[in-house]
Parts: sequence; C-alpha cells; structure tokens
Amino acid sequence: MLGHNIPMVLAIILDGIAESIVIGLGILEGGTISLAMLSAVFISNLPESIAGSSGMKSDGWKKSNFFLLWLFIALSLAVITIGGFSLFTTTSEKWLSFIQAFAGGAILMMLANSMIPEAYEHGGKHAGVATILGFSLSVFIIIFEYSH
Repeated sequence: MLGHNIPMVLAIILDGIAESIVIGLGILEGGTISLAMLSAVFISNLPESIAGSSGMKSDGWKKSNFFLLWLFIALSLAVITIGGFSLFTTTSEKWLSFIQAFAGGAILMMLANSMIPEAYEHGGKHAGVATILGFSLSVFIIIFEYSH
C-alpha cells in the first residue's frame, strides 16, 4: 500500500515523535513553546509532507487516503507531545538532555537518509540554496524572538 513511501513515512513519524517530545519538554521546562521551535518544526515539516504526499499520489493513492494518514499521524504526535509534557515531569536534567540529543539525532538521520537525497534528486543544486534559506529563516526567527 505504501510501496516505496514506507521509508519516507517512517522517517517522518520518527522525526515527528522526536519533535513532539522536545515540544512537550519545552512546555514542561518553561510553560510555553518557543516561536522559533514551532516555526522550525513547521518549516521542516512542509517539504516532508509534500514529498510524502507526492510519492503517495504517484503510487495511486486517493487524496482522501493520504489526508487521513497525515491526520492520523498529526493526532498521534499531539498525544506524544502531551506525553512529553506529562511523562517526564520527574526526569532529571541529565536524562532530559539525553532525550533532546536523541531527538536531534533522529532528525539528522531523517534528513540524511530521506530528505536531502530526495531534495537533490528533484531540485538539483537549488535544493541546497533552499536549505540554506530555510536555515537562515530559522536563525532570523530565533534572533528576533530573543531580541524582544
């Protein structure tokens, strides 16, 4: 059913779990979520969902089916965010740091294994420029957020 999209969807889920836990931990630590973090997650998830959706479309999926899949994944990740907030209330700083480092590693793995090769395949050298522009936008948001 997912065909060659299984690695992409699994990478998106793994990345989403890591991001959701970090967002939940952010709520735990400060009671709020950083605008920079939310922006970075949103910006990074756009190409992931576009790549996954275009692959499903090329495999013959109906739009309603991959919409339902994305909805299921989003709802599951919302539950994981709540879990990141509620399950780690008594976790030591050492373990919270480990969890955040693991989440960062999961995101890097997804980027290296799935997103960067596919972006280069479909976008050529322009994919690198788009990556730097997205990274620069994230840095600008962080600078703007912390300067106000």
